[in-house]
Amino acid sequence: MKTPNRILVVDDKEYNRELMEAILSPQGYEVFLAADGVEALDTVAQILPDLVMLDVMMPVMDGFQVARQLKAHEETRGIPIVMVTALKDVTDRVNALEAGADDFLSKPVERIEVLARVRSLLKVKQYNDQTRRYQKELEEQVQLKTEQLRATLRNLQQATLETIYRLSRAAEYKDEDTHAHLFRMSHYAAAVARRLGHSSEQTRALLYAAPMHDVGKIGIPERILLKPGKLDAQEWDTMKKHTTIGVKILEGSQNDLMQLAEVIAHSHHEKWDGSGYPRGLAGEDIPIVGRISAIADVFDALTSKRPYKEPFSIEKSFSIIREGHGNHFDPLVVDAFFDISDEILEIKARFSDEHIEGIEDFVAALGKWG
Repeated sequence: MKTPNRILVVDDKEYNRELMEAILSPQGYEVFLAADGVEALDTVAQILPDLVMLDVMMPVMDGFQVARQLKAHEETRGIPIVMVTALKDVTDRVNALEAGADDFLSKPVERIEVLARVRSLLKVKQYNDQTRRYQKELEEQVQLKTEQLRATLRNLQQATLETIYRLSRAAEYKDEDTHAHLFRMSHYAAAVARRLGHSSEQTRALLYAAPMHDVGKIGIPERILLKPGKLDAQEWDTMKKHTTIGVKILEGSQNDLMQLAEVIAHSHHEKWDGSGYPRGLAGEDIPIVGRISAIADVFDALTSKRPYKEPFSIEKSFSIIREGHGNHFDPLVVDAFFDISDEILEIKARFSDEHIEGIEDFVAALGKWG
């Protein structure tokens, strides 16, 4: 059964209230009465009517004030207001419109006109209510789809980070002393990039791609990777091939991160003065991500245990990085590195070998960075 429309009649004259009730009730409307503006607002709050028929000239709070308050709140803004008034002046009508009135009835009222105005405004309200409900349903659907999309993107990011971890660890698994190298090196690189003014998106991409810088080591024989002494010339030539092997592993991907990782794998052993490998690039011909990754990779190698050496002290490692200013490393990258030396040391402490367990830590560390 359809719920009858609720109409609130507000008038300080009892005769006028009773007259309106006598006109409206036989039409099936549920009529509520209020003798002044304050009572009207209280009643609106309780019943939320479909229409308010509002007298203008009332003590305490006139109809203009009531209308303004109703139109000022989201919950009551859509309730149509009919101003029922003996005022004839155009200025009064303009004031009523500015206060929020939707229609007018002149006293003394005519039954036919009252019913016509009421039916018309209730139809408009019904249409507006349906539009709002439809809009709300659309917003809820959009919100639901947005949450579903976010969940899908989170899952994709999780899968991407897991792929990065597994691909990177494949090249590192032979050397237990480098277990946390992926974490530290990638965070050093991201911190330096941010200091250089790279955008959040660029910095995050570098963070995700940098762990794959040495993926080509998977193609280097274990006897060379883990040799405790200095490599001979032939062994060193073989070791240097990990850069081009990395390119072969990563090339041809349509994924932006894999493309960035390919660039890093190919360029992180190039040197500013052109004495690096595999292509002997110099200066700004070296991609900036390669220049940044180079200093991050070298610093972590200096401060970490390797098959051929014990870790150097922070002081000695910093000294070696400074000596590389303008020859091994881009001078601007070196300056940025030392500008954030406190952050570099904090990263080193946070990602010590003892604090890193495996893929869950890796995904959590990268996924929360920003």
